[in-house]
Amino acid sequence: MRIFTASLATETNTFSPMYTDLQSFYQCFYAAPGEHPATPTLCSAPLIACRNYAASHPEVCLIEGTCTWAEPGGLLNRAAYEHLRDEILTQLRAALPVDLVMLGLHGAMVAQGYDDCEGDLLQRVRQLVGPNAIIGTTLDPHSHLTALRQQQADLLIAFKEFPHLDFMQRAEELLQLSLRAARREIQPVMSSFDCRMIDVFPTSNEPMKSFISKLKQLEQQAPVLSVSVIHGFMAGDVADMGSKILVITDNAAAQGAQLAEQLGQELFSFRGRTLPQFYSIAQALDQLELTQAPVVLADVWDNPGGGVAGDGTLILHELIRRQQRGVAVGTLWDPMAVRLCQAAGEGAEIELRFGGKSGASAGAPVDKKVTVRRLQANAEQNFAGSRVPMGDCALIHFDGIDVILNSNRCQSFDPSLFCALGLKPADYQVLLIKSTNHFYQGFVGLAERIIYVDAGAPYPSNPRTNAYQKLQRPIWPRVEAPFDVS
Repeated sequence: MRIFTASLATETNTFSPMYTDLQSFYQCFYAAPGEHPATPTLCSAPLIACRNYAASHPEVCLIEGTCTWAEPGGLLNRAAYEHLRDEILTQLRAALPVDLVMLGLHGAMVAQGYDDCEGDLLQRVRQLVGPNAIIGTTLDPHSHLTALRQQQADLLIAFKEFPHLDFMQRAEELLQLSLRAARREIQPVMSSFDCRMIDVFPTSNEPMKSFISKLKQLEQQAPVLSVSVIHGFMAGDVADMGSKILVITDNAAAQGAQLAEQLGQELFSFRGRTLPQFYSIAQALDQLELTQAPVVLADVWDNPGGGVAGDGTLILHELIRRQQRGVAVGTLWDPMAVRLCQAAGEGAEIELRFGGKSGASAGAPVDKKVTVRRLQANAEQNFAGSRVPMGDCALIHFDGIDVILNSNRCQSFDPSLFCALGLKPADYQVLLIKSTNHFYQGFVGLAERIIYVDAGAPYPSNPRTNAYQKLQRPIWPRVEAPFDVS
């Protein structure tokens, strides 16, 4: 059994000014063949699953290709995409013949001239390996499910959880089904249903928590092999943007299509009621005196995990205006401010302008005399067994507020981001973080209360008014009854 595995992934916010290039991948995560660390990343888990399997199955010949991931951002440079794509295809060509290709993709990558990067890559992989090899890939549920991907791959499996804590389990599931398919023990057939909607579906809350449990039970009933919810990614202006259900059966296309439609209509019935309560900045801060510490303020729309900068200051400015003390901010993306702090050194008091530099919508820069409390090179935070690079960081202090400035854009996953700079999160009244829901599992056991703050910027968070150009089909909430429109 010859298995080739590789990973190429990012999530593209086509409305974001944070353009993505080769350096974005090299700075975030890049592992040449054979150089992937023992711990998985969100989208390279298939390689680790394959590596673990091959270690106990000497009949397997595993060929590792490049694995790389860029922090979500704006449109991907065409030359960068083609370079990384062709790097992996060249490695695959050298590995031929293969029985099985295992890829870790995201599903919402958009490059200049390529609205469906993953479909393009899968099509080229199929041309190389031929019709009999099995192609399987993991996907992030915040992706775009296209017909081309379903035509070219044998198995597409999305993470079930949001936060995506199950990425390693899904990679192992993909491997086992792919091996069974390669041995001709099963004949996977994919069926999908367009739910004609776009929404946000945290699985840590109802009704999605029970819905996911239902999917897992269905997977135990033949001929169903796998069920995935494609949440969709509302910041991607592509034709296939939106929520879909994907069912994989063992050679039972009609049954799979029927189940996909049934589950899709159930998901459609959840529209508008899956999110926790969001508060305005003023509403959120008014509640701080009524809640025991620590309180987590989640800045849900200035989330680098959605492709924006993560340097927004709207909430911080209001905390300063209200003279709130005992605040820790993790993080604000500002490589220039980090460099100035490095030049000044630990313990220095300097006049510093930080945050609010990527665009006007997310707030003005903060100008303060700050103390540089700590500098940390190559800081990292944890997420579900993986390590997330924060880059060089500086911890600054002013007016009873500690702010972590980072040089690698990343969302707030876990309290370890504060510990990386020597802070104890439990010591603070307020923890201000930037994430939509990936933070939840890490912070729920620490916080007395989590308050989701809708600051109104800079993520394109309102599908009713987002300036889509390529989305043509009717979807909710742009159309109230999309199934009534032909």
